[in-house]
Amino acid sequence: MEWTPDARELADLELLLSGAFEPLSGFLGHDDLHSVHERGTLADGTPWPAPVTLHVSAELSPGDEVTLLDPEGLPLAALTVAAQEPDGLTSGPVKGLGTPEHGPFARLRRTPAEARAELAGRPALAVTMRGPLDDLSEIVATAKELDAVIMLLPLSYGEPGPAIVRAALRAKEKLPEDTIVVSVPLAPREEPEIDLELREHVATAYGATEHLAGPDPVHIPGPPHRRGLVVFFTGLSGSGKSTIARGLRDALLELGSRTVTYLDGDVVRHLLSKGLTFSKADRDLNIRRIGFVAAEAARHGGLAICAPIAPYAATREEVREMVESVGADFLLVHVATPLEECERRDRKGMYAKARAGLIPEFTGVSDPYEEPDDAELVIDTTHLSIDAAVSQVLGTLRSGGWVR
Repeated sequence: MEWTPDARELADLELLLSGAFEPLSGFLGHDDLHSVHERGTLADGTPWPAPVTLHVSAELSPGDEVTLLDPEGLPLAALTVAAQEPDGLTSGPVKGLGTPEHGPFARLRRTPAEARAELAGRPALAVTMRGPLDDLSEIVATAKELDAVIMLLPLSYGEPGPAIVRAALRAKEKLPEDTIVVSVPLAPREEPEIDLELREHVATAYGATEHLAGPDPVHIPGPPHRRGLVVFFTGLSGSGKSTIARGLRDALLELGSRTVTYLDGDVVRHLLSKGLTFSKADRDLNIRRIGFVAAEAARHGGLAICAPIAPYAATREEVREMVESVGADFLLVHVATPLEECERRDRKGMYAKARAGLIPEFTGVSDPYEEPDDAELVIDTTHLSIDAAVSQVLGTLRSGGWVR
């Protein structure tokens, strides 16, 4: 079978294949992990500093082979399954099948072997970076004391990656001419102690005789009115969510203080999701597509308004995670108009067709709607005008600082 790992897993896969994680040769499982910090122990008893794990939702058996793909579908590696836990945690060795695409600053990627060859046996002071370096004097003094080449290792994982590499190149301009910059896709670990141990392990793999960990950046979020935001309406067909969403869009355009992207469920199905059915799998895919577009708009500081039915809690949570992973905010609005009222309105005649058996898997009739318990705002339009509902949402945006 084929499987596309998530961003963190792909970064770990690249380091596994490059030799940066040696002697580790594959993904770890529960039997390999222990202690509250989830340090690992390899088969030969060698301690391992951090979890390097992969989750696969498909059911697998020992000996199965899984082709691991990049997001564009290109094969990167073959995983031979050693074990799989009920939560999908899948362990086993990996073998490279292709070269990963590196994106920005690809010219600065090296394997550990290539970096060691560039050092040509010279001692190296490796400085791992997750943000700008605030004191170059300590680095210069330490390198002079060790008579070592300075090797900057910007840990170029995820959204901040290019900015970290740029910070390394700016630092290089102020350091000795023989300073080397090597971009390394090492994902951060939550535990600072584990993260430091893994950085030291990778630095040694790249040829370091001494390691300095650059300071972690201090993240100061911008004011809400400058941050990206996704306002995600969910509710039954006929609940009024699309009408409220359009009203909110119009009100925001009149204010003119935010760039607005509007993604209505019906409109999206004619374009972005044309050809999808109303099966659970296709409905989930439709919501993920909406979430992806909304997150991209929010990534650049825009405000996206979405109004699909989105009946399943797990898929709504996926969208929330998509949005928050790009540094934007997510506001879930549950338009909780009861089924009886939605069916009474039945403007499109959909409920009547569903009751007659003409529409299978219709939300609220023959398929469930999982009411959210994490909505930031709940609105029932049974006895509430659309203008009043829009005012409630707009008031929430104002009180949260997203609109001034």
